[in-house]
Amino acid sequence: MAFPHRLDAPELPDFSMLKRLARDQLIYLLEQLPGKKDLFIEADLMSPLDRIANVSILKQHEVDKLYKVENKLTLSSNEQLCFLVRPRIKTMRYIANLVNADKLAGRVRKYKIILSPQKFYACEMVLEEEGVYGDVSCDEWAFSLLPLDVDLLSMELPEFFRDYFLEGDQRWINTVAQALHLLSTLYGPFPNCYGIGRCTKMSYDLWRKLEEEEDSETKGRRPEIGHIFLLDRDVDFVTALCSQVVYEGLVDDTFRIKCGSVDFGPEVTSSDKSLKVLLNAEDKVFSEIRNEHFSNVFGFLSQKARNLQAQYDRRRGMDIKQMKNFVSQELKGLKQEHRLLSLHIGACESIMKKKTKQDFQELIKTEHALLEGFNIRESTSYIEEHIDRQVSPIESLRLMCLLSITENGLIPKDYRSLKTQYLQSYGPEHLLTFSNLRRAGLLTEQASGDTLTAVENKVSKLVTDKAAGKITDAFSSLAKRSNFRAISKKLNLIPRVDGEYDLKVPRDMAYVFSGAYVPLSCRIIEQVLDRRSWQGLDEVVRLLNCSDFAFTDMAKEDKASSESLRLILVVFLGGCTFSEISALRFLGREKVRRLRQRPLSGGAGRGRSSVSGGRSNQLSGGAASGSV
Repeated sequence: MAFPHRLDAPELPDFSMLKRLARDQLIYLLEQLPGKKDLFIEADLMSPLDRIANVSILKQHEVDKLYKVENKLTLSSNEQLCFLVRPRIKTMRYIANLVNADKLAGRVRKYKIILSPQKFYACEMVLEEEGVYGDVSCDEWAFSLLPLDVDLLSMELPEFFRDYFLEGDQRWINTVAQALHLLSTLYGPFPNCYGIGRCTKMSYDLWRKLEEEEDSETKGRRPEIGHIFLLDRDVDFVTALCSQVVYEGLVDDTFRIKCGSVDFGPEVTSSDKSLKVLLNAEDKVFSEIRNEHFSNVFGFLSQKARNLQAQYDRRRGMDIKQMKNFVSQELKGLKQEHRLLSLHIGACESIMKKKTKQDFQELIKTEHALLEGFNIRESTSYIEEHIDRQVSPIESLRLMCLLSITENGLIPKDYRSLKTQYLQSYGPEHLLTFSNLRRAGLLTEQASGDTLTAVENKVSKLVTDKAAGKITDAFSSLAKRSNFRAISKKLNLIPRVDGEYDLKVPRDMAYVFSGAYVPLSCRIIEQVLDRRSWQGLDEVVRLLNCSDFAFTDMAKEDKASSESLRLILVVFLGGCTFSEISALRFLGREKVRRLRQRPLSGGAGRGRSSVSGGRSNQLSGGAASGSV
């Protein structure tokens, strides 16, 4: 989700309310099992739970011991067991085995299952098949939105992308709709809605039904957020496949940011212990460098270190009273800032070591060539070398997918060659990986696309442009073609710069990829919000194969304040990257700067209400990482 700065103040909606609601609901569910109880938690719920209710809060509500849900049965002596889990078949079987083991031992206990974020009928069916449905009670913890930062929310659903975009499983559509409904209930209705993508359209339609059923809840509320933009991840795979070069993105690639925090190892902390660090706006050092291109970060940290030293040196000329004030008011803050500065310098050094070892500059050069459509043969040779040297299995796959999408599929000869080399380097078990990538439209062969292009050309000469467009849409959807080159040209995704791109004072969103490429997702958001509709983008929508799934819904803005109309919520369905987050933050700042340079007229004028893309996040699809 993206929330740009307002024109007159950086204040954003208070998302801590979402935490309080989730905590209160969890406590209510735990108290339904009165007395001491042991709590079993699924692994990927541990970090989100820690952000909502820490161990001390759980202890206050009679949680005795905490266990991690694992493959092996855990021995617990408590007479009451509570399970906080995802709605997964495998997990239901684990619980059923534990209950049945107790039955065989003649032990009677109380069991409560809390499913998050929602309860599925399939889970209850498994419990019934295993013969334990009558022995357990099932509840739902509708924890669907976790605030990670002042402008960043996440549903923390790591399986969303695979379930929907690979398997075609629509079970999370209702979860997304419920999350949107919760936001509109807490922060008022959204006057202007835009969206693109099949998943987006289904989520939006279901959300609107929920709004109609409970219209009284938001009726009369003054909107706090003026615009909402929903976007499917498969609308823009290219951005997610590009290597990140902003600081926060590189921290994620190197150390993995999970649920808004990162574990820095001994190589960063300069000690024999690892340290878990929360990465958000409260970290003064991180907040200033998170969106910066990595080439600027070392210079900033060096200057910061000099400034800190200068503040420490002020002590030398102080008298006793001044020293007392310094110690009581400033010293603690300076020590905290010094600690954070040391951590981020250590993180930068670790990133540099890793990227130097992997020949990062050559990788970036190859990606830029693929994006621009130049030196394709040389790029293919580089990918082959990358695979043969076994530099990184993930990066090799990303490069192959990027080549495939930018070229509308690989030519059969290259596809077979790259696939064979990859399987020889990393093992035949990756046959399934290639199958999945093909099904998702990420790594395909070019043959069908070439045939369809020829047919399209013949058809366009025989029928009207409108009819040809419809037939082309049908062919494109069958072939899962990306049409990236045509889209890139239409939206000017590859900036033309005279001389060297200035990364210290960037002029557009392309800085997040070293000036070589503007993220497609962010450009679409910018264009639609500027136009306040999809008007003039018909060809782009057609090339994206989304003619039936692009929509605009604009309500009356009478109740919306001019302040709320400057606030935009961007929802990525399937996850987003930190590069996109940084690009949207940049876009929000630029819109604010431009609007401040001209006088504002009264009312909801077009210029004022088209502020877009400040602070971004994903509504679903795991933490805001770029892995596809």
